Amino acid sequence: MTTAQQTPEQEKPDRPAPAGDDPDQLGSASIRTVKRRPHGLIQSFNYAFEGVVGVLRRERNMRVHFAIAAVVLGAALAVGVSRIELIALILAIALVLITEMINTAVEAAVDLSTNQYNPIAKLAKDVAAGAVLISSIAALAVGYLVLVDPLSEPSDQFLSTVRDAPAVATIGALVLTVILVVAIKAISGRGTPLSGGFPSGHAALGFAGWVAITYIVEAPDHRLLVSALALTMATLVAQTRVESGIHSTFEVAVGAAVGSLVTLLVFQFIG
Repeated sequence: MTTAQQTPEQEKPDRPAPAGDDPDQLGSASIRTVKRRPHGLIQSFNYAFEGVVGVLRRERNMRVHFAIAAVVLGAALAVGVSRIELIALILAIALVLITEMINTAVEAAVDLSTNQYNPIAKLAKDVAAGAVLISSIAALAVGYLVLVDPLSEPSDQFLSTVRDAPAVATIGALVLTVILVVAIKAISGRGTPLSGGFPSGHAALGFAGWVAITYIVEAPDHRLLVSALALTMATLVAQTRVESGIHSTFEVAVGAAVGSLVTLLVFQFIG
């Protein structure tokens, strides 16, 4: 009676897996490799500043927030707000910057965890963006309530001489802005008269409208608010040109400067 031959697998005795193949040990090893020794206080501050600089380099919205914060704080110091008002402004600005940084961190973590569409990932990004929106609205309200009275009086004095300028001045300023933009585009040879090129015609008209609206508003109590809303709309128009890739930031900035200065000069001469 012959016995069945053992296969090579049956001949090999069972033996424990090497220590390096143990999943638990692999997990411990991988954790050990990522752990860093504690750093000093100065190094911790360096990491924090690197985070701030990294957000500024990566996120254009963060740079916009910083620029607006600098303008608002400069205006607050120039008009001499009270200490409580200054504290309120600083806290509002800090809230916007903090939420923007958290939003950036959430987006980076989500992008790192998955590269496919996931409704939970979308929800996380949307919630973080919503936090930035709420903090920005709150900061805008605080800035308006703090600065509306100190800035209303000097702006009324500056605009009182041309408040009664005829409406034709607005039309003339807009037409002159269009002519100047087309002429600059023709000289530079960049883009077409109605699309692209240097400078941005949409930005020029948007900011020309902002200056014209600021001049012709007659109600002193609401002039600053109306002007701020017109400036916001003009800025959004300019931003859409950059977001769509039609213009660069420099082209939009030059267009805004051309529209603002042309309209300002027209109303000054009429006044």
